[in-house]
Amino acid sequence: MSRELFSPLQLRSGQVLRNRIAKAAMEEGIAARQQLPDEHLITLYRRWGAGGAGLLITGNVMVHAEALTGPGGVVLDSDAPLEPFAEWAKAGKAAGAAMWMQISHPGRQMPADLPGVVWGPSDVAVDLGRHSGRFGKPVAMTAAQIDATISRFAITAQRAEAAGFDGVEVHAAHGYLLSQFLSPLVNTRTDEWGGSLENRARMLLEVVRAVRAAVSPRFAVAVKLNSADFQRGGFDADDAQKVIAMLAPLGVDLVELSGGSYESPAMTGRRTDGRTQAREAYFLDLATELVATSPLPLMLTGGITRQETARRVLASGVAVIGMGTALAVTPDLPGRWRENLEAAGALKPVTWSDKPLAAMAGMALVRYQIRRMARGLDPALGVVPAFALVADQLVQRRALRRYRRWLASKTQSHDVAGNPRSAVV
Repeated sequence: MSRELFSPLQLRSGQVLRNRIAKAAMEEGIAARQQLPDEHLITLYRRWGAGGAGLLITGNVMVHAEALTGPGGVVLDSDAPLEPFAEWAKAGKAAGAAMWMQISHPGRQMPADLPGVVWGPSDVAVDLGRHSGRFGKPVAMTAAQIDATISRFAITAQRAEAAGFDGVEVHAAHGYLLSQFLSPLVNTRTDEWGGSLENRARMLLEVVRAVRAAVSPRFAVAVKLNSADFQRGGFDADDAQKVIAMLAPLGVDLVELSGGSYESPAMTGRRTDGRTQAREAYFLDLATELVATSPLPLMLTGGITRQETARRVLASGVAVIGMGTALAVTPDLPGRWRENLEAAGALKPVTWSDKPLAAMAGMALVRYQIRRMARGLDPALGVVPAFALVADQLVQRRALRRYRRWLASKTQSHDVAGNPRSAVV
């Protein structure tokens, strides 16, 4: 087992991961003033880097200052200073792990109380039943807005490399903007950006081309892709297989497979008994199908917590094991696996019947642990979901006030300088 999990992996760019274990992206939501990383993210990633993983992938770093997944999101655009990002990258890499930045745009999955823009391929809103009001009503993007967004991804990637990151992961899963373009349920356009799968994939492919052209050949470029959206008539495994083949000629190093969106939160897993296989490796069956035909190495994320499960995933042909929640619970789990030890424990299960609210509580539980580690503390596994959810809401309210002030100042300064508002395109 040790030889397999802890063997190196050389990527197409020439970059070598020291082992097959990756800390997958999780939404930290702890940006400091001006939506920048500070000592909290530095402390957090230094700890994860020391935990033994071969690769660390940050949570969402937003390419557009007016489009965030939450008010505590980090923004790396053309205006952001690079020094805080350089410190962040240095901390994650200190113990030998590679450090990649996940770059993202929320599209229509934009909280309704955030200022800014709510864009989508079409004007189809997020449907969460009685919780639908959590998200803003989207407007269909213009051709100019699409072109500007592609450029923003490239600028963020270029600046990530300048700050010392080893790669970027383009987020095209979990119902965010690029995933929205891929979905036939959300993308109802009739121009070159909609209709056939080739047209729906155009946005992702153009982003990847622009990113690859903006960075050096040895800088890694990865894509996070849904194995399926888990919605009837939506993006499915057959679509994923075809998109992976489209990505292969574009210089992509790795494709991370996940699944679901806010409308169908498959990425949170099934809250069943911890001993059942359904509790772990949520997307392994789909990944096994995709491995058989994929021209690119695949990474699988979703519910992997035990060494035995990791062994099973690797045996399927998957190249990299991605873990999120498991490393929010036991940040040194890869190191423990080297000693044939397992996780320190597990978070309390969320068994609420309201699935959207349960998904929110599950994510709040994870962020609660992340915030503790960012302050130099150990995870507190006994916290109950309701408490974590309330605490998370309070943190987000404070972050929202700070973000509103910053965005108003940023937009005003652009006006004074005579530049167009970034919301225009």
